[in-house]
Amino acid sequence: MEQTIARNIISLKHLGIRTEQIYYQLSPETLTEQTLLQGQGELNSSGALCIRTGKFTGRSPQDKFIVKDAITANTVHWNNFNMPIDEQYFLQLRQKMASYMSEQPALWVRDGYVCADDRFRLNIRVINEHAWSNLFAYNMFMRPTQDELKTFEPDWIIMQAPGFEAEPKLDGTRSPHFAIISFTHKMILIGGTGYTGEMKKGIFTILNYILPQQQQVLSMHCSANVGRLGDTAVFFGLSGTGKTTLSADPNRQLIGDDEHGWTKDGVFNFEGGCYAKCIDLTAEKEPEIFAAIKPGALLENIVFVPGTNEVDFAAKDITENTRVSYPLQFISNAKSPAVAGIPRNIFFLTCDANGVLPPISRLTREQAMYHFISGYTARVAGTEAGVTEPKSTFSACFGAPFLPLHPGKYAHMLGEKLQQHDVNVWLINTGWIGGAYGTGSRIKLSYTRAMITAALNGELDDLKYELLPYFQLKVPMHCPGVPDEVLNPRKNWPDAAAYDNRAAALAHDFVQNFEKYASGVTAEILAAAPVLHNDQN
Repeated sequence: MEQTIARNIISLKHLGIRTEQIYYQLSPETLTEQTLLQGQGELNSSGALCIRTGKFTGRSPQDKFIVKDAITANTVHWNNFNMPIDEQYFLQLRQKMASYMSEQPALWVRDGYVCADDRFRLNIRVINEHAWSNLFAYNMFMRPTQDELKTFEPDWIIMQAPGFEAEPKLDGTRSPHFAIISFTHKMILIGGTGYTGEMKKGIFTILNYILPQQQQVLSMHCSANVGRLGDTAVFFGLSGTGKTTLSADPNRQLIGDDEHGWTKDGVFNFEGGCYAKCIDLTAEKEPEIFAAIKPGALLENIVFVPGTNEVDFAAKDITENTRVSYPLQFISNAKSPAVAGIPRNIFFLTCDANGVLPPISRLTREQAMYHFISGYTARVAGTEAGVTEPKSTFSACFGAPFLPLHPGKYAHMLGEKLQQHDVNVWLINTGWIGGAYGTGSRIKLSYTRAMITAALNGELDDLKYELLPYFQLKVPMHCPGVPDEVLNPRKNWPDAAAYDNRAAALAHDFVQNFEKYASGVTAEILAAAPVLHNDQN
């Protein structure tokens, strides 16, 4: 059922929004049609809607704020990602946004929810300036039934208006664009940016605050899938490391591609859809994602092959952070409901532009804790505004920008679960081998898939391992479907001395980064740090 004008169904007047034309709970088909009629999008050859998000094609972490008040003052870990803003500025901006939205010819409202485990369900109401933004909300949040909508009451509200800009000197922001979370008012304000990922990550941030503190649920920036025998696998990693790609396995059911919770009895997806990177996408390499680009999907910031409506997935004309959102059920083997049991295997994904870390290594519990707290990867160009070249970074728990609590809280919860359950933990480098970025080559996706499959099937359990210098990682000497020379990075560099120099420098970066956590971890975890010399010489 659709409503074109919802005066008698929903009102936004309690928010100060008095627009008469409210489009409520529209279908993807109608949202797509409206976007086309307004000249804000095009269809590609498969029928997916293609839009451009405007000036911003990635998140802007330096413009994300949390209202500092009685709830958050002593609980939020204030830092460069969790920046405080006074409540007066939040209220001021909320009023200004409401006035701006009241002047728009129409608004789009969507009611949805997050958390596939009903014990932790959170109802979300999204108010958008554009139809295509509302399509993103349809794709990414879970969709209530018609009966559920009759009694739906939002726990949280998102107000998103790309056309509204703040006045930094008056509104307490750093720039005209902003994303502000208020835990007291249970509201997220997003203005000045059309990048849809800000809505998704805003909700992820609030779940990362609520679930660990109030529900004893470990919130995780990870993908997850489950095998035919019920064996759950979890893939931690930042954007661009392969979470979405590697969890979309035709031989396993997909639980979700980015955000999950780990309870006392299993894991569950936070979201109702996937938000996959599209750069260099092919049907051969990523068939499940490629097939999901069809009517109802939303492609962002792509370009067409000249003279056609065929997407040029290799093009970076607008950004390298090209994206597609689609409902989870667009993946042919998605699990419904998106819940599964305790993980049997955990994979830490890193895109190592240094070419130092091995394609796969098995971690001890202490090493797992060390690498989880470190959260090393190479930031892939385009994921954040202003990033044009890959660069090494450390992001605690593989998701620091979205963690309102101290990283130690999440690490402590993971450590308890690793100790309680017999979980295999693997470090996977989806980045470079045979040299650093610019000289080496990106490891083949087929090799990474083969290594993960071997780990899941227990085929690496009884093989011989060798110890990698500097990082003291156990590297298998053989793996089905992978050439032996690929497995040890020191051996596949043309110059072992050059590898040693690069490895020593990266080991130093790890140790230096970890200094801020050293006082809060055990001696065993500290002993899992890289060493600053080569024991093989």
